[in-house]
Amino acid sequence: MSTTTTTPDAATAYAPSAETLAAVLSRGERPPRPSALSASLTFGWRAILKIKHVPEQLFDVTAFPIIMTLMFTYLFGGALAGSTGEYLQFFLPGIMVTSVVMITMYTGVGLNTDIEKGVFDRFRTLPVWRPAALVGMIFGDVLRYILAALVIMSVGLALGFRPEGGVAGVAAAIGLLVVFSFAFSWVWTMFGLFLRSEKSVMGVSMLVLMPLTFLSNVFVDPRTMPGWLQAFVEVNPISHLVTAVRSMMSGAWDMSEITWTLIASAAFVAVFGTLTMRLYNRR
Repeated sequence: MSTTTTTPDAATAYAPSAETLAAVLSRGERPPRPSALSASLTFGWRAILKIKHVPEQLFDVTAFPIIMTLMFTYLFGGALAGSTGEYLQFFLPGIMVTSVVMITMYTGVGLNTDIEKGVFDRFRTLPVWRPAALVGMIFGDVLRYILAALVIMSVGLALGFRPEGGVAGVAAAIGLLVVFSFAFSWVWTMFGLFLRSEKSVMGVSMLVLMPLTFLSNVFVDPRTMPGWLQAFVEVNPISHLVTAVRSMMSGAWDMSEITWTLIASAAFVAVFGTLTMRLYNRR
């Protein structure tokens, strides 16, 4: 005797029960929207994880500062100051500023690369504070600035640099440098959104950074320069930053230069941060 087994169709076999539907479709309380700080820190953590997975990104904050410090100290120290030791006392705060400020251009390069890959198109669909992706990216770069400054300070101490301001003066100087670099990074985020390729961003960045860093008081005393060049050096924001950092490391804080640097930092964020957000919202 044969028995016939009736197999229910697929729709009947997998139809959810009324209780299951009610549990899934019931209106529960939505999770709270993340705050601006929370969202920015999350994107900052993303930037740090990128460094973890591509550690060669740290080449510019390790090898580059060491090469710059050694090269300029031993090439120009004897000729400009009579000895490398005396020149190092004058030069090291300046080369720290130069190295960290030059690293800021990679913020714009990285932003342009992410945009070309479509990453920021996905970020803008998230229900978070709109500038969080940009602010968080710069937060992640702050770690690079601190590492570069610490690397240069370690090399300087090994070569004989002795800051009279002590640990507190050095820490405060690095803090001021990081604040300025964070603000200055907004210049490159604007270029990262405005220009079409990462090569263009890097080219424009170098065109701006080379005069700012070399036509300053980083390498020599401006009083040895022609009058027309001194006029440029005196209004150069990098010169004011270097003077402030030197004064903090020497223990004789120049409050006028420190205040000037903080005001300039606020101006960079206000002007270029606004321009960056306008470009970001229009893309």
